Amino acid sequence: MRKVKDFYYQKAKQDKYPARSIYKLEEAQKKYHFLRRGDSVLDLGCCPGSWSLYASELVGEKGVVVGVDLQETAKVPRAGGAPIHWIMADIMAPELVVQLRKIRPAFKVLISDLAPKTTGNRWADHQQSLNLIRQTLVMAETLLHEKGHFLCKAFQGEDFPVFVAEMQTHFEMVKVLKPKSSRTESREVFILGMGFKKMKSEPSGTIAVSTQLDVSL
Repeated sequence: MRKVKDFYYQKAKQDKYPARSIYKLEEAQKKYHFLRRGDSVLDLGCCPGSWSLYASELVGEKGVVVGVDLQETAKVPRAGGAPIHWIMADIMAPELVVQLRKIRPAFKVLISDLAPKTTGNRWADHQQSLNLIRQTLVMAETLLHEKGHFLCKAFQGEDFPVFVAEMQTHFEMVKVLKPKSSRTESREVFILGMGFKKMKSEPSGTIAVSTQLDVSL
């Protein structure tokens, strides 16, 4: 496992990204293509900035990226990349939505690599993770464009299927992903929702979803 860690760590240094987490987003993007030229992207838990930098490159100069984190983040976008607005804020703060809407009234894509500080208690860590991802889903419901996309990190646990089921009511397609760059023994997975549905009434008919773990990235 040390070899895996070293490989992605060294690759991030060579590619000039601040963290190896970039490759988790890259793997999902290469398979599902949810980030496109001209998109507006909201990155929650952006520090140290790898996901925002990568998104900036993909959406290009006509797009925009907003990165939010409790820690200050300030990385210069690469040549040809979208401008990045760095915001130091708590995603639980209600005033954050107002602040974000001053930059963009809505976003095409919301991505989140947020994770709680782990305690070693699997149940407690799982619950803290759920608290965070439920808040990111609330923000997605508030800020995503119709047909927008959502990707967030989560820790698997007994309440995880409940959250996946909730996701299925909001998106046309839901996938649970395990990127190759995630450690095999880690309970970390990523949930991708594509085709956001603005809820005007109770959903009807069959929703095209998949709750099986996708390990083919």
